[in-house]
Amino acid sequence: MNIKQIRNATLIVEYAGKKFLIDPMLAEKGTYPPFPNSLRQDQFNPLVSLPTSIENIIHDIDAVIVTHLHLDHFDDVAKEVLPKDIKMFVQNEEDAAEVRNAGFQNVDALQEDTVFEGIQLIKTKGEHGRGEILKLAGLVCGVVFKHSNEKTLYVAGDTVWYDAVQEVIDTNKPEIIVVNGGNNQFFEGGSLIMGKEDIYQVYKSAPNAQIIVSHMEAVNHWTLSKKELKSFLDEKGISSTVLIPDDGESYSL
Repeated sequence: MNIKQIRNATLIVEYAGKKFLIDPMLAEKGTYPPFPNSLRQDQFNPLVSLPTSIENIIHDIDAVIVTHLHLDHFDDVAKEVLPKDIKMFVQNEEDAAEVRNAGFQNVDALQEDTVFEGIQLIKTKGEHGRGEILKLAGLVCGVVFKHSNEKTLYVAGDTVWYDAVQEVIDTNKPEIIVVNGGNNQFFEGGSLIMGKEDIYQVYKSAPNAQIIVSHMEAVNHWTLSKKELKSFLDEKGISSTVLIPDDGESYSL
């Protein structure tokens, strides 16, 4: 497989001969207002440019997976530029209805036993924060990819560390794990996605897995920098196990 970090949580995953685009946020730098009640109110989103052209990103994509419909995972530009007949996978029927309303004709809600072109796609749970903030953050999912010719891949999506993530790891024994790790927050309510201690819990739960940290430094409410995370991983002696890709960087695994 090949995993390419595009920007924010947007990934291209080439797996068992198929090419998946995950959580496409494709607008130019500075297109959208900052997320409110959070850091960097003077900076518009996304904070950084795409590392390549939109044409390159969407070229030859076989399917798109949208883990939830927040703007930084499925934006107006993605809705505009993606072919309306492309295969779309979303987390539930409510999201499927919204995506169909945007003009997409080939939309399915992920199940625990979805199969696409011989690839098993297993929908996983996530919690987009802890406590009260969950009501505002709404439902999210992740996905496990399985195929006899590939290592098992777990893309956790926008979730903090909690028992269901442990359960996915215990059940599926993924050899590759992608987590979203910018510790994004509003001024109240705590972490919306993983911070460094959450990422360390993932490592302790799957010490032999290769972990890749996405969703960093691309939207205004991040609180964990790549530099700080790198320093933390160095201290723990796990910087070769937990990778922090630059935008545009890819890994063959």
